Amino acid sequence: MKQFLQQIQHGDIKALARCISLVENEAQGYEEFLQQLPANNAIKVIGITGPPGAGKSTLTDALISELIKDEKKIGVLCVDPSSPFNFGSLLGDRIRMSEWYNNPNVFIRSLATRGSLGGLHPKIIEITDVMKAAGFDYIIIETVGVGQSEVEIAGLADVTVVVLVPEGGDVIQTMKAGLMEIADIFVVNKSDRPDAETFVNHLKMMLAPAFKSGNKIPIVKTVASEKRGIGELKEEIVKHTKKDNDDKKYSMLAEKAWQLIQNKRMMDVSKLQLKEEIEQSSKSESGFNFYKYIRQYF
Repeated sequence: MKQFLQQIQHGDIKALARCISLVENEAQGYEEFLQQLPANNAIKVIGITGPPGAGKSTLTDALISELIKDEKKIGVLCVDPSSPFNFGSLLGDRIRMSEWYNNPNVFIRSLATRGSLGGLHPKIIEITDVMKAAGFDYIIIETVGVGQSEVEIAGLADVTVVVLVPEGGDVIQTMKAGLMEIADIFVVNKSDRPDAETFVNHLKMMLAPAFKSGNKIPIVKTVASEKRGIGELKEEIVKHTKKDNDDKKYSMLAEKAWQLIQNKRMMDVSKLQLKEEIEQSSKSESGFNFYKYIRQYF
């Protein structure tokens, strides 16, 4: 895989796509390849998350259009639900973003969650770092939108955009989903619909304590299907990425390290093997002690 790095740095999209697949499938030598990747903190990662049906894909498409106007090079990772049959990407955002398919300044890759509960791909950290080697100005990560587990993106993105819709129900329920804690920017999409202003006002009231502490979280109203409000959103994203926040930077690195170490340590633990061992032990031992059994993995 060593030969791919230079190709990626020279803008070879085919090499980038191939490398992502090799990392995704843990091909031989992928760990050594990752160690060769240059550190590049100048490339900003934009996380777009929120509940299903909020219009995240349409918003991402509109945001790409806005960034392209500034002659930026954009990499996009769209994390979709997994197919229950082949564990591949189920929705395929590249179809929904077909306008950019042949644009040399836009690279879009669909990934499957493969059962990950946080709405992200198990190798999303490594794949994002591979993307950074390709010299994009921005990398956009759109998550699958799975509600209460949708907080992993905060440990990966320089700016987290939470997309909501007016008819999304009680705003209190939105806050319970954990999205309030991770949002750097709130987007109220489909804001041309009834009760949008009421929803925004409720959201502002919920965020009032944060405003008083000086941590004001912007709320941007958009109609992504008509590209309304996207320019304002882009300005807020750029403004946020220019902030110097060493604490968040080191917290993000610690989160990345924790996730990678956890994944590595769990690599040899198979649920199917656990099931078979537990079943066999339960049948062969009278008074099978579950906690004594799992102690061997500690």
